[in-house]
Amino acid sequence: MNEEAFRITEGAPDSPVLLHVPHSARAVPGHVRERILLDDAGLAAELDHMTDAYTDLIAARAAAPTGAWQFTNRLSRLVVDPERFPDEREEMRAVGMGAVYTRTSHGAPLREDDRKHERALLETYFEPYAAAMTAAVQDRLEATGRAVVIDVHSYPGAPLPYELHGDGPRPAVCLGTDIFHTPPWLLDAAREAFASCGEVGFDSPFAGTYVPLKHYGEVREVSALMVEIRRDGYMTEPGGAPGDGLDRLGDALAALVAAVGTGRG
Repeated sequence: MNEEAFRITEGAPDSPVLLHVPHSARAVPGHVRERILLDDAGLAAELDHMTDAYTDLIAARAAAPTGAWQFTNRLSRLVVDPERFPDEREEMRAVGMGAVYTRTSHGAPLREDDRKHERALLETYFEPYAAAMTAAVQDRLEATGRAVVIDVHSYPGAPLPYELHGDGPRPAVCLGTDIFHTPPWLLDAAREAFASCGEVGFDSPFAGTYVPLKHYGEVREVSALMVEIRRDGYMTEPGGAPGDGLDRLGDALAALVAAVGTGRG
C-alpha cells in the first residue's frame, strides 16, 4: 500500500492514546475514480455528505498538548471503508456500504458490484490499513501496558437515507461503546470532557467502537470509544467551512485524552 494512504503521527512515548481518524479525507486515486459511476458534480456532492470533514483538525488540536498518537486515513472512505467488515457479516453491505461501497448515501449506484474489483481494493487498501492499525495499537500496548483507541467521527444533523438507525436521537456528541472494550471510567471521562459541547448521548445514531480483530474481545487492556460529533456544531453542512465550534471540540477531546492518558483504568 502506498504510504500516503494513511499517516501515523507519533506522540509521547508514554501515551497509551491513539486517535483514529478514518473518514476525514476526500482523496480518490485516479484508478479508483474511473470505476465510480458519478460525474464530477455528483462525486463532489457525495463527498460532501460522506466525509467527516475537519475531524483530522479536531484530532490534531487534541493531540498537540496531550502527546496522543494519531492514525489518519488520507483517502476517502469511498475508496474503502476501513471500519467495515470485508465480508457478508457487515450489515451495512445490505445498503451497498460494506468495506467497498456500491451505493451512495442516497441509494444511487456508486460503482458496479464487481467482486474482482472489490477484492483488488481490499488487497491494495483495506488489508494494509488494518495491519498498520493493528500494529499501532499493539505498539501502544507494549510500550505502556494498555492502549486507548478513540475513534474521531462526525455525522450530519439530519439523517441520510443510508443510515440503518437514523430514527433515534442525534445529540451534539454521540459516544459509541462496546460492552467489552469501553469501561465505565472511559465513558465517564468522555461524558465530562464533552459536557460543555451540548447534549452527550450514547450509541445513537451510531453505535460501537473500532478495535483491531487481533485484540477485539480478547485483550481488555485495549479500551475503545467512538466519538461522533454532529456537524452543525462546528461546520456549515454539507461540505462547508468550519466554525468556532471546531476549536471547542478539539479542546474537549484534548481534555478527554488528558484524563484517560494519565494512568486511569
